[in-house]
Amino acid sequence: MSLSGPYDLLPADAPHMPVLLAEVVAALAPAPGAVIVDATFGAGGYTRALLAAGATVHAFDRDPDAIAAARLWPETQGDAPRLVLHHRPFSELAAGLAEAGVAAIDAVVADIGVSSMQLDQAGRGFAFSADGPLDMRMAQEGPSAADFLNTASEEAIADVLFHLGEERQSRRVARAIVAARPLATTGDLARVVRKALGHKPGAPKDPATRSFQAIRIHVNDELGELNALLDAATGLLAPGGRLAVVSFHSLEDRIVKQFLREASGALPAASRHLPMAAAGPAPLYERVSKAIRAGEAELAANPRARSATLRHAIRTTAPAPSDAHRRAA
Repeated sequence: MSLSGPYDLLPADAPHMPVLLAEVVAALAPAPGAVIVDATFGAGGYTRALLAAGATVHAFDRDPDAIAAARLWPETQGDAPRLVLHHRPFSELAAGLAEAGVAAIDAVVADIGVSSMQLDQAGRGFAFSADGPLDMRMAQEGPSAADFLNTASEEAIADVLFHLGEERQSRRVARAIVAARPLATTGDLARVVRKALGHKPGAPKDPATRSFQAIRIHVNDELGELNALLDAATGLLAPGGRLAVVSFHSLEDRIVKQFLREASGALPAASRHLPMAAAGPAPLYERVSKAIRAGEAELAANPRARSATLRHAIRTTAPAPSDAHRRAA
């Protein structure tokens, strides 16, 4: 079964198929003249659809390769480009837009996590499908995965594996990593984790998956980045502005779900046995969606979409907390 709609805009040789594209475009409702932020530009799948709808897009990405490729797009040219590039992490959304003279936006979308292009390049060290340097840095700067694993204490490594990868045998894996140091390649790490956990060839899920995921999230501070993005978006979205976040990991989705739950005032009802609580602050978001996942047609065309979850909401007229920009700048 083929996909249509926004997917028709993608070039035949696109290196990455954005997940839930039709659903994201519907959630953002792009219109001519709208100012929209694509917080995770990647290969520009979402941006391409937004530009086709007439919007101006401010695209953020900390990966220099993604920004370099985007500079070739014709929409970046001219005195009033409709595609404005920001080579910086999306935690710096407020600062980046301020430098561009943008005080308010109509929508923001973020596809949280690692991109297909990064996973498919062995030299970036994100995956164990092909041996490569143990790197995992989205920005290609700062401490690498090898730096962390070869210098951190066993306890620190175990905490990362447990909290960010939900690895139940985190202490066993951390002990094996420390004993095998120094580690230099993704193959080195995968072999250590598999041996520690008793890998059975042909099993449906490689036991190294959780450890790789946890280490990548730690190296790139992905959960901290996500929290900063949600704060910044709240401070920048105009009344009626739209927020859409696609996540691939339960920890990320939990952060987005809890944030929208609290920001929309959807708190548990007070017990009838307790005094009536004072009214809280006015809701910052409304029309919060439930979790949206890919349909069978998309899953057949793009298996990566299987773990994707979209949540979206609309900004109310309530003023954002006064320190929202400061926390995210």
